[in-house]
Amino acid sequence: MPKTRKKKNLFREFFESEKIGGMLLLGATFLSLLLANFFIGKEYSEFWHHTIQDISYEHIVNDGLMTIFFLLVGLELKREVFIGELSDVKKSMLPIIAAVGGMLAPALIHYFFNAGTNTQSGAGIPTATDIAFSIAVLSLFGNKVPNSLKIFLTALAIADDLGAVLVIALFYTKTISWYYLIAALAVFGLLLLFNKFKVKALSYYLIAGSVMWFFMSKSGIHATISGVMLAFAIPFTNAKTGSAKLQHRLHKPVALYILPLFALVNTSIYIHENWMESLFSSNSYGVFYGLVLGKPLGIIVFTFIALSLKICKLPKGVHWNHITGASILAGIGFTMSIFVSGLAFDNTTLIQFSQIVVLISSLTASLLGMIWFRFMVK
Repeated sequence: MPKTRKKKNLFREFFESEKIGGMLLLGATFLSLLLANFFIGKEYSEFWHHTIQDISYEHIVNDGLMTIFFLLVGLELKREVFIGELSDVKKSMLPIIAAVGGMLAPALIHYFFNAGTNTQSGAGIPTATDIAFSIAVLSLFGNKVPNSLKIFLTALAIADDLGAVLVIALFYTKTISWYYLIAALAVFGLLLLFNKFKVKALSYYLIAGSVMWFFMSKSGIHATISGVMLAFAIPFTNAKTGSAKLQHRLHKPVALYILPLFALVNTSIYIHENWMESLFSSNSYGVFYGLVLGKPLGIIVFTFIALSLKICKLPKGVHWNHITGASILAGIGFTMSIFVSGLAFDNTTLIQFSQIVVLISSLTASLLGMIWFRFMVK
């Protein structure tokens, strides 16, 4: 099979899995909210906090299964760097620069509303983009959307997720156990040696990666980061290597099970009577305007600067109307923003209120994006 066809098939497989995953995410979210507020109530929310040997179900999903999600994100990013949209420097620069703008602007908007308050640490919440949900919405417009725009949004969202991992590591790590961190890095070094000496068996990488995850979880740094580190250690030279095979195997489990389960756990939000009042808090303003306004503003401004300086150019067939629509959809924070909400605060009520605003903001960004593509893109 020609190399270009392999690249297209890999991307098509990823795009289709993310599209299905986005739809399942939406369904799981509605189901979770209904169960928590109309059928089971607080017991449903509390269920996920039950423990097995001092480990809660929520912890198993957020620290364990979500590591697999980040492993897939890392594998996708690595594939893009080697044979995909990011393999050409000029092509790769645009979504990366756009992603940087799409993270800085929302963080600054949140900081503007919350500087010096106890919710200042929530600045990372509106910086994220949900790959599955944003692609699912974009897919609704079929041939009206050029394939190059789908690749642009996918590459932007992947770069954005990598940025989210760095934000988690740098800003949401409270106490570091250096012994465990050094042990985790030592295992990572071993994985890199596997790569250097061309060890091809995936089992070696997965076993060592599991050990690295254990040490990372004990270090104080969020364990999901080990998923990205493992992805970058697994060899990738073409679509037949272990990295590509693992990526292929993970698509369906992540899209069909892990992300919907994550939505069930993290949107099991019991909506308090005074939830409306929380919408007018400084944190809510920061999250809402960060996602709905900051995301598109940052992406558009940084894209304009990059094009003006001739650092990069628009993908073939993509116009400013397309970029604007994609930047609006990038405001769908959903999974990642909900994830960061749980790390940003210790107060359960504040976390829940933040997650409610994330849902409202993501829905708003979805609707605005659909309206834009319906009326502004021919």
